[in-house]
Amino acid sequence: MSFDEAWQAVTDVEGWMTEGQGRALYQAGAACPAEGRIVEIGSFRGRSTIVLGLSAAPGVEIVAVDPHAGNDRGPREFDGFEQEASDDHARFTANLVTAGVSDRVTHVRQFSDRAHKMVGGEIDLLYIDGAHRYRSARADIRDWGARVRPGGRMLIHDSFSSIGVTLAILRELLLSKRFRYVARSRSLAIYEVSPDHSRGSNAARQLAQLPWFAKNVGLKVLLSLGLGKLLAKLGRPTPEWPY
Repeated sequence: MSFDEAWQAVTDVEGWMTEGQGRALYQAGAACPAEGRIVEIGSFRGRSTIVLGLSAAPGVEIVAVDPHAGNDRGPREFDGFEQEASDDHARFTANLVTAGVSDRVTHVRQFSDRAHKMVGGEIDLLYIDGAHRYRSARADIRDWGARVRPGGRMLIHDSFSSIGVTLAILRELLLSKRFRYVARSRSLAIYEVSPDHSRGSNAARQLAQLPWFAKNVGLKVLLSLGLGKLLAKLGRPTPEWPY
């Protein structure tokens, strides 16, 4: 299936993933070797899960880790609620069935720090879009990232956008001996396990993203203070929440 067909399949699936980010995720999934393993941390209602399911070769194992606990659902949604948890899980399951990938995906309904024992072996592609708070994001990058095989890739959503995720990246990856920064599509950062890279150059390329991060933080502050409502009253378009 082509990317355009895969993207069409998720048009009506709620989530925070741009077309450019979807393309990067699709390409990473398509490059996963036969009999490889893809692990997704944070699925919400299945937008990214479906892209992975439609991109990967038939023999690739796909594991989606998401507790569907109602918390960390999206921008400024941190607390868990029973009704939202139930709705997210039901929509996730239904969306995978509609897209025809439900038989390809193993859903581990657990918080990511408790899911390690339920997912065996090395990982070829790791996609992290879980809790955005610093400790949780750092644990996902550190602990799940340690399981990515040499030559494998780790994609992190809300990089240089979320404060918690960005701080976790700077702590774990800025001077990493294993992970090389490859590129980003807006807030989707792409890393590769490449032990032979230059740590200085790698750090410089990541630090070069910080002005964009500062711009995102400033926009979030303004939107939180009511910029969107003010622009709406003036008949101006409201900037989208940066992701």
